[in-house]
Amino acid sequence: MCKLEKREDNTILLGRNTVREAIRSGREIDAIYMTEAAEANAREILALAKSAGIPIKRASKSKLDELSRFAAQGEKAANHQGIVAKAAAVRYSTLEDAEALAQQRGEPLFLIALDGVEDPHNLGAIVRSAEIFGAHGVIIPKRRSVGMTAAAAKTASGAEEYIPIIKVTNLPAVIDEVKEKGVFVAAADMDGLSADCANLTGAMMLVIGAEGEGISRLVKQKADFTIKIDMYGHINSLNASAAAAVLMYEKKRQDKLQKVVK
Repeated sequence: MCKLEKREDNTILLGRNTVREAIRSGREIDAIYMTEAAEANAREILALAKSAGIPIKRASKSKLDELSRFAAQGEKAANHQGIVAKAAAVRYSTLEDAEALAQQRGEPLFLIALDGVEDPHNLGAIVRSAEIFGAHGVIIPKRRSVGMTAAAAKTASGAEEYIPIIKVTNLPAVIDEVKEKGVFVAAADMDGLSADCANLTGAMMLVIGAEGEGISRLVKQKADFTIKIDMYGHINSLNASAAAAVLMYEKKRQDKLQKVVK
């Protein structure tokens, strides 16, 4: 069994969607800070917070700016939209949590693994797409990858509350582990097979690499095969989050088609 990291010491949630979905998911929230101007467009959040017994505190924009900069931890501070929550630290899930979710839904395991994705906005967008397209977990390595920072959570718009985020110390070892369980591994690579020509049905791990560098040599070697997105314009690449979304959709399209054929 691979060693999994459990906690991320980041307790600031920024923006309406992120805070709303955190409340809905039952996440432990200490307090919500809100500017007077933001209250007019935050009736749902106010109602949810009241129902959950979460205190609402009036705060100045400058105070929320300060919290946003603190949460950024050296990154560019995200737009808080006049709403900030102090929540319990992000708790990472385990591979077993993802497997349990797949079993609960009665579906073959579908995992997204990130190899060297260091931009928090890309991570957040991938988590959001993964939740939308029915993946059961997103795997991020401890090294050479960003964690679920405030900026990543802001971009994810609360999706991280509904899908296991799994932080691992050794991605190649996790690939070996899931392959032993009958999960095939497809890695995104510009030299791969066109995604619409590959068989992406069934239990699958989709590996997405960093922009420019792509997936690492060892991860590519361990993948069962590589896949690509056909390009028709002058620009020959998509950013990591856009490519991930396209490939997730193609996998779910094939799954749906297989059910229809059966």
